Amino acid sequence: MTTPQGTRSDAGLASALRISVTRLARRLRAERRTGGLEPDLSDTQLAALAALERHQAMTPGELADHEKVQPPSMTRVLTVLEERGLVMRAPHASDRRQVVLTATDYGREVVQQSRRLREAWLAKRLHELTPQERAALRAAAPILEKLSQS
Repeated sequence: MTTPQGTRSDAGLASALRISVTRLARRLRAERRTGGLEPDLSDTQLAALAALERHQAMTPGELADHEKVQPPSMTRVLTVLEERGLVMRAPHASDRRQVVLTATDYGREVVQQSRRLREAWLAKRLHELTPQERAALRAAAPILEKLSQS
């Protein structure tokens, strides 16, 4: 564990955050797999499916932009999701060259179950913290979101 002195510099803080966020992400990934519902999806596949669940419908290009991946990479992701019955394609209403992607009922169920499992695990961990620690995390949450969007 990093000492308070180790986080006084920006470099020390960066190192401590990198380690902690990576460990937390690893634990959250492990929790989503314990529910038994989710097919074996990569992080990128689940993120794309979750984006479709959240936004209802997107073109492949919009989804690639949203997920910050190149269109050919998104094409491979979508192929897997479609093969597994998690995503479906439909003709675009106004542009015949485009398709619109939506999550299937099964795809939405997979995302929602995954989210429930991870949030339940995290809520349990948060309950183990002091009120002051939870308050510090509440204050840090918007800052972490800002970092994740930059």
